[in-house]
Amino acid sequence: MDRIDDTPSQARTAAIAGRIDRPIVLVGLMGAGKSTVGRRLATLLRSDFIDADDAVEEAAQLSISEIFSAYGEEHFRDGERRVIARLMEERHGVIATGGGAFINEQTRQLILSNGIAVWIDCDIATLVERTSRRNTRPLLKDGDPEEILTRLYREREPFYSQAPIRVRSEQGPHLDTANRILEAIDQWL
Repeated sequence: MDRIDDTPSQARTAAIAGRIDRPIVLVGLMGAGKSTVGRRLATLLRSDFIDADDAVEEAAQLSISEIFSAYGEEHFRDGERRVIARLMEERHGVIATGGGAFINEQTRQLILSNGIAVWIDCDIATLVERTSRRNTRPLLKDGDPEEILTRLYREREPFYSQAPIRVRSEQGPHLDTANRILEAIDQWL
């Protein structure tokens, strides 16, 4: 049996891209694939991609772990909020946010008002596996990653669920998730 190709054609992708009039902002827990999927989505849309965590590190001239260690999470979140506001004002095509960014009321309202918020949702087992690949996650340093991610999911789900678009990230090519986001945006527009 032939596999049915549900990948949007280049012409259809270009038509969808032509209807997008604001940044696509990816939200969700660490490990959901916001950065990797975001790059693939930006490539499909022929737009730029920026990772807000990278922009925060560039602005602070410190790693996120160093910011957390030296100044605490509240200071980091304030800088993150200001950087995301700047990135949205610059009208980047696809923006991947840090896992806690959408929890901040001001940041969330800015994204909901001036962007297309997409929640990349993912099961806890996959998040644990993906986040175990790097030890740069400050919130996972002091405890069991599965317990921490489960707690964070429970706490943050009410905020993430405010995004008008929700797409599941599953095992498999990140391009599949990018295509599902593209289809969901097409339906939402």
